[in-house]
Amino acid sequence: VSSGQDIQGTSVVANLPVLMRQNPAETLRRVLPKIREVLHVAGVEMQLTAAVSFLTVLQEESVSIHTYSHSFLHIILHNLEHRDAGVSNAWLETLLAVIEALPKETIRHEILNPLVSKAQLSQTLQSRLVTCKILGKLANKFEAHIIKREILPLVKSLCHDVEYEVRTCMCRQLEHIAQGVGTELTKTVVLPELVELARDEGSSVRLAAFETLVNLLDMIDADDRSQTVLPLVKSFCEKSFKADESILVSLSFHLGKLCNGLYGIFTPEQHLRFLEFYKKLSTLGLQQENGHSDNQLQLQALEQEKKYISVRKNCAYNFPAMIVFVDPKNFHLELYSIFFCLCHDPEVPVRYTMAVSFYEVAKLLNSSVYTIHKELVTLLQDESLEVLDALVGHLPEILELMTNGGDSSGSESKLLSIPDLIPALTAAEQRAASSLKWRTHEKLLQKYACLPHIISSDQIYYRFLHRMLTIILTNNVLPVQKAAARTLCVYLRYNRKQEQRHEVIQKLIEQLGQGKSYWNRLRFLDTCEFIMELFSKSFFCKYFFLPVLELTHDPVANVRMKLCYLLPKVKSTLKIPTDKHLLQQLELCIRKLLCQEKDKDVLTIVKRTVLELDRMEISVDVFQGKFCKNHLLGQERQEPSPFEQLEKEKQQNEGRSTNVNDKIFEKKRRDSKTSMLTKSITLSVPVSSSTGKEDKKSKLVRSQSFNTQVLHPKYSNIDKCPNKSSATGYASSVSGMGKSCMLSFSDDSFRTHSTGNSGNAAFPSSSSSHNLFNSADQKSNGNKESQTRKISM
Repeated sequence: VSSGQDIQGTSVVANLPVLMRQNPAETLRRVLPKIREVLHVAGVEMQLTAAVSFLTVLQEESVSIHTYSHSFLHIILHNLEHRDAGVSNAWLETLLAVIEALPKETIRHEILNPLVSKAQLSQTLQSRLVTCKILGKLANKFEAHIIKREILPLVKSLCHDVEYEVRTCMCRQLEHIAQGVGTELTKTVVLPELVELARDEGSSVRLAAFETLVNLLDMIDADDRSQTVLPLVKSFCEKSFKADESILVSLSFHLGKLCNGLYGIFTPEQHLRFLEFYKKLSTLGLQQENGHSDNQLQLQALEQEKKYISVRKNCAYNFPAMIVFVDPKNFHLELYSIFFCLCHDPEVPVRYTMAVSFYEVAKLLNSSVYTIHKELVTLLQDESLEVLDALVGHLPEILELMTNGGDSSGSESKLLSIPDLIPALTAAEQRAASSLKWRTHEKLLQKYACLPHIISSDQIYYRFLHRMLTIILTNNVLPVQKAAARTLCVYLRYNRKQEQRHEVIQKLIEQLGQGKSYWNRLRFLDTCEFIMELFSKSFFCKYFFLPVLELTHDPVANVRMKLCYLLPKVKSTLKIPTDKHLLQQLELCIRKLLCQEKDKDVLTIVKRTVLELDRMEISVDVFQGKFCKNHLLGQERQEPSPFEQLEKEKQQNEGRSTNVNDKIFEKKRRDSKTSMLTKSITLSVPVSSSTGKEDKKSKLVRSQSFNTQVLHPKYSNIDKCPNKSSATGYASSVSGMGKSCMLSFSDDSFRTHSTGNSGNAAFPSSSSSHNLFNSADQKSNGNKESQTRKISM
């Protein structure tokens, strides 16, 4: 800071909040005095940076407010009158924020008392402008009697200042003054000052007085509204077209609030007069374009044309308020022609504002909403995508009101009230698709998901559903593709014709899931996520479970990686025992990935996913589960049902004897030797040491029997799996035990070798309701000896 280099000083000032957080005491003692000295001669950049840093220190509460006011407040007050207006305003913003946090006594002694001298005419213009803004802020910090005694005299003095800038600034602060002093002082002090300023010779002063009057209507009683405010407003309206066009834009912006604020005191004639005034403003500038010669158009100034556009835009903004003013029942008679003109205005800002307020208009019209359906179609077909984007924001709500709020609300006559809706919607989507504004296209596709509630299923199928599929296949923007995929799933969800649903499902599988481009296969996985979100678990399992698993053989690593991320959701759709065969296929796919995956990134994700899958619980189908116990004992099965395993675990946890389990185990083992002569098997028996009797019982109950199942031809060549951790069951591979597992093959059997309590063998097996792979200990018959088990192939 002391080096004299502005860039170094600015850097220190910018890092002042960091210094205050780290060591506030030393920063206040050593750094801040240096900054205070340098700011006297500092440039604009350092001044602006200091104002922001001081405000940041206040907001972060690095020091107490007492310490802050003692160390920083004087620096802020000293720089308020900087010769540069931008610097002065920056310090003023900081001071106004500080005033909110300062105690009253500090404000009174450090800020309010010096303002008495700064409000004098002998002070500079900048000083008096700053005083006006500070007074407006102080009005909410003190009681009414203090404001009346100490602040109001300064306010009156500044309202009569010789400079119109000061009078304008003080006039805009009268709103805050009125809120501070209350209704009584507002009536006796503030309102007379406003009336006088409304007749000021300066147009900016009159404009400020008018806007302040409108904002204070709630604090003015009915008598003052009718006797003081109404004549004043009428005078403004009359002068706006003649000699004072500067107030025209402000008048059009506040007209809705003004009309509704004075509604109770209007006579029918005055009501009609203000309505006509609004209609005149709504078409301001259009009459000359349509009815005058080119010479007159050339004479029209560019600034005046911009002003007229702003006036019509403000009229569009106030249109909902004017509906309330005339009553929605009289809309078609009084305002429909203006609504039509504003929706067809030649300027985009006007039509954009109408599109933004269209939903509010529809809500106000309620049962008469059908009268504006043509304008809805017009805005949907607007050539500007900005207008379309503004309308689409509330498109579902608007269409819902259009179809259900009007007279024709029956399901069979949904389209009667909006005959051109479907062509307009399709044209809007195609126009958005052909533009470079993909965010508008994405937003529109998301909102089109509401159409099943609006139009018939056949219309959606023939006009929108196939279009969504085309977008997924051909569009190059990922968010747009995802939006189209989700909307397509919604359409499929509400389609009740079985043949149409089957056709769409087949196309999704063939053109996306089995598409030549890996990009399409990735989108197929995205679509499956939406299907799991919107449809039942059984629907996904029936149509999409196996096509998803087929992507484990995909040649592109990114597809396999995305599939691995999706597998936990896929597994969550399964129910046992209904989807037991699908669970087997899922396990086979996991083994396939662990055995043959060569991409190290994919393999890392596979192992991580396997751990997550191992922790997952599979839901049990209660209706079928209650019959499992009886069927398991009477039928030969390739593997025990997870429902049976849950029952056995429950018996073990309750302390029941395991003799029955032993009998079931031996019976299953004998049956497997005779029934599986021609079937291939896959086993996973990671045997860990177990010293406690309780652990041995638990392991035995969970294993129950050696599970067997038919292998898919693709997985029959187990001997081709590389002898590494990825070739073992995932529980073994994750725990780092893969290399210690041995596969022993013979001509007629798989053998599991176990030696003592440390023996270990691993084969792929089917999962339980909790783990993809079950562990089984070799149960001894009372002597804890290991046993060699042989299963014939």
